[in-house]
Amino acid sequence: MCGICGFNWSDGVLIEQMKALLVHRGPDDHGSYVAEGVSLGHRRLSIVDLSENGRQPLSNEDGSVWITFNGEIYNHAELRERLAAKGHVFRSRADTESVVHAYEEYGLDFVKHLTGMFALAIWDARERRLVLARDRLGIKPLYYTLQGTQIRFASEIKALLADPLVPRKVRPQGLFDFMGYEFVPAPHTLFEGIHKLMPGCLLVVEPSGARLSRYWSLERREPGPGAQHQALLEILERSCADHTMSDVPLGAFLSGGIDSSTVVSFLSRSTPATLQTFALGYRERSFSEFEYARQVAEHFKTQHRELLIPPVDAAAIERSVWHLDEPTTDPSNLPFMLICEEARRYVKVCLSGDGSDEILMGYDRFRASKAAAILERLPLPFRERLYRGIINRLPDDEHKKGARNVLKRFLQGAVLPAAGEHIRWQYFMDPREVPELFANDWLRTIDTDPFGPVQRWSRLAPGERGTREQFVELNTVLPDSVMMKIDKMSMACGLEVRPPFLDHRVVELCYSLPTEQKLRGFTTKWLLKEIMRERLPPGIATRAKQGFSIPMKNWIRGELRDLTRDEVFSSRLIAEYFRTNTLERYWQEHQQRRHNHAHLFWGLLNLSLWERRLLAGPRQPARDSVQPAAA
Repeated sequence: MCGICGFNWSDGVLIEQMKALLVHRGPDDHGSYVAEGVSLGHRRLSIVDLSENGRQPLSNEDGSVWITFNGEIYNHAELRERLAAKGHVFRSRADTESVVHAYEEYGLDFVKHLTGMFALAIWDARERRLVLARDRLGIKPLYYTLQGTQIRFASEIKALLADPLVPRKVRPQGLFDFMGYEFVPAPHTLFEGIHKLMPGCLLVVEPSGARLSRYWSLERREPGPGAQHQALLEILERSCADHTMSDVPLGAFLSGGIDSSTVVSFLSRSTPATLQTFALGYRERSFSEFEYARQVAEHFKTQHRELLIPPVDAAAIERSVWHLDEPTTDPSNLPFMLICEEARRYVKVCLSGDGSDEILMGYDRFRASKAAAILERLPLPFRERLYRGIINRLPDDEHKKGARNVLKRFLQGAVLPAAGEHIRWQYFMDPREVPELFANDWLRTIDTDPFGPVQRWSRLAPGERGTREQFVELNTVLPDSVMMKIDKMSMACGLEVRPPFLDHRVVELCYSLPTEQKLRGFTTKWLLKEIMRERLPPGIATRAKQGFSIPMKNWIRGELRDLTRDEVFSSRLIAEYFRTNTLERYWQEHQQRRHNHAHLFWGLLNLSLWERRLLAGPRQPARDSVQPAAA
């Protein structure tokens, strides 16, 4: 796991400036390659082959092909053996060197031979070609700017901003989409002219021009012979074993839910030493899972540590915004950053249960969509009047869940257009409130269809509802929100996080399963619960999902009230794009507990900090930023 950057011209000063903004991603070492027509930079977090031989950028035997690489290739040993048999000469044990020789051997098809998570750039001096590639599921990020055939790229946007020729300008469509989805759908960002390379894609830049192509896409495949139970069990066990590849200490996050507990159960058999596990919790009991994590840790005899999360302060929020590059206001961003900081004191690599909810339909929004489909037999006007009437009469509940909150959230999603698929329950803006929330002059210049990004994917998906919703989920929320959180918050403190559920072989198997194997009735992740029921402590496989989160609505009414109000109502960006009188009314409604506007104000707080730190702010880390961790 590392930080990469570069461009297709020669500038030794600029490449060093870009690398300096990625030091948190690679505190162990750094390197550059600058030659005619190319500059490549690398910050190293040493995981495999800790010697000098693993230093990047790294080349082939004659120096005609160079690579800067971020991630891990789990099949590099078998790939190395295959390539060595064809005459390729290796100088290190680093997995990166296998990628260089795979490119030599297979050309642009090299990426199809890789199993792992990665973002990379290859410079082919003979062809005068720069190749960018991102892994199939978007686990590792890669951003770029492209003007004609002049390209810049980096693991994080802030490194691109080191070049004064890159404008710091907000993209209005991105701002509108962010307020609904709480992330900006790819390939765009909140910055005008800065793009995300899509998962499973190659971008090739040559003197003749640039071309974008897809080397992998999500497709249903016929299941192989044998029981589906056994197939899933075997491929998960293999993936977890593959993900332990490391020359440094390794641990796992453990919440006590089925996903992280499944990973820990397999790791407890495949790791030679006592496994270290990490859990977090809050003083608010409805947000904490300590007791379940302890139960699993005791069962598998792990070395377990707990982190009690206090109410966060301004410095922590600002630090998270700086590392995210653009706001993605998943409520779990902050706690995940904090548990990564704790874990980094003991290990360099942590495995997580992320991805299971996406590939096995574990989110409540999948159940909500199924329930809404049943209720859609009622006439639409009647449903809307009924649902909105109930929403307006339900007061806010300070607890995380509970029947009242669940019912209210279900109805809020159910009144949104059906074109939003299950993402309706992950969308946090009522289209009816748009005219009074935003200043109208800029709204006329953008697409205000709330679910345009969803429909662009749903039109490409199979017709069956469950499969279609998974296709949308895996192409939007997973790479643009979940994986951005996992990468940015962990790399903020130099910790590598690996999600075994997102091995593309696991994803392909689960996507190809019949929907009823994943969502049976209203039971989510049905098949995983079946295969793990006897392998986990009693009750763990079937307990309700909770997940990392924060008591956001309570903090905005309490510990974070003054900070939120000061930031939101002093921001020039917010004053330009939003109606201040509407925000004032919503603020009073939230403080008086008449409505829960926590998602709105949490998004605006992050937007204000982003404006100050990245859109218009200095090009250095936020105050109290994480220092390079000790090896």
